[in-house]
Amino acid sequence: MDVAMSVDRQMPLLTQGAVDVITEAELRERLGAGRPLRVKLGIDPTASDIHLGFAVVLRRLRRFQDCGHTAVLILGDFTARVGDPSMRSATRPILSKAQIDEHAQSYVEQITSILDPDPGRLEVRRNSEWLGVMDMGDVLALAARTTVARMLERDDFSKRYAAGVPISVSELLYPLMQGWDSVMVEADVELGGTDQLFNLLVGRQLQEQMGQRPQVVLTTPLLVGLSGPDRTGPKMSKSAGNYVGIAEPKAEQFGKLMSIPDALLEMYLQYVTAWPQGEIDERIAALRAGTLHPNEAKRAMASAVVDLYHGAGAGAQAEEAFDRVHKHHERPEEIADVDLDAFDGGMRLSRVLHAAGLAPSLKEAGRLIVQGGVRVDGTKIETDTDYDALALDGRVLQVGKRRWARVRIHR
Repeated sequence: MDVAMSVDRQMPLLTQGAVDVITEAELRERLGAGRPLRVKLGIDPTASDIHLGFAVVLRRLRRFQDCGHTAVLILGDFTARVGDPSMRSATRPILSKAQIDEHAQSYVEQITSILDPDPGRLEVRRNSEWLGVMDMGDVLALAARTTVARMLERDDFSKRYAAGVPISVSELLYPLMQGWDSVMVEADVELGGTDQLFNLLVGRQLQEQMGQRPQVVLTTPLLVGLSGPDRTGPKMSKSAGNYVGIAEPKAEQFGKLMSIPDALLEMYLQYVTAWPQGEIDERIAALRAGTLHPNEAKRAMASAVVDLYHGAGAGAQAEEAFDRVHKHHERPEEIADVDLDAFDGGMRLSRVLHAAGLAPSLKEAGRLIVQGGVRVDGTKIETDTDYDALALDGRVLQVGKRRWARVRIHR
């Protein structure tokens, strides 16, 4: 596809399923200019994984690329030091520059599994290029472009202010910094989730103040996380632990997606599969009519996602592995080895689980053991007992239904 495609063909491709388009008339006018648009998407590298929730807007950006437009990806290595306050009830922890750089590199590697990496179609920028060189005078000039009252119009800020929850001055500056990114890259369009609407509109405001044409704003729905009971549940995020990473192993992706509540099926069919809209509509209609069982719909959806990120045929392999464990109650064919250093004396099983990456904390590991969620070589363990290194070497640990590891002791 290219920008020679008619506006009438591009509009439904680019706006279908969007929540906000501000404004459709402006987007239509810019598409009619016959030049590649600069379509901005910003992401702060605050975690190591890109998940399916963010992939929703990334796939929207890919549609713009397929229509011949230029994706301008902003890695917020400077704004990540502040942390986006959108939908936050407290200030985010501050990350080190080394952490941010490591995450940024990981993001680029993962993003190119969705976006066209051709230099003519993708421009990757870091906002430290312009924000990192500002002096105090520049910061004050930027801050003068809005008011505290305007910032407190944000729902998350107003709730925190009313509840007496601290809001740092740097957080108040965040929307201005994100908006300044739009000025610096001269964005024609900016994409984001619905939680980004305020920030995106600040970009329009700053562009107008700087004599640029204000960017078109297009928002996409927030994908509800795995733990959400319905379409109004908490959004998918790494911090909430309710996510499916696009770089996760295929068996992990498939198993997580099979766990979603039936109430989320339509949303997931619509936003995570990349199927043609006609096929999505048919499956949703069959679900509503009762001719498609929710379990079969989940299997098809999970397999499609695994194929997207691991290649054709990977979904079928993941489904087979899933059935081996969950239907036939067998071990997976592939179990990752986890290397642990040899230790003297005994080590509590909870510490082993945490060291092997099977539990996020010692407390959670202990809870899983007591609740009967841990097996060693197939035997359920319900007491946090000590193991010596020799007894552990080569044993298979299982936590829940999806987490497995074979312990290898380095002597």
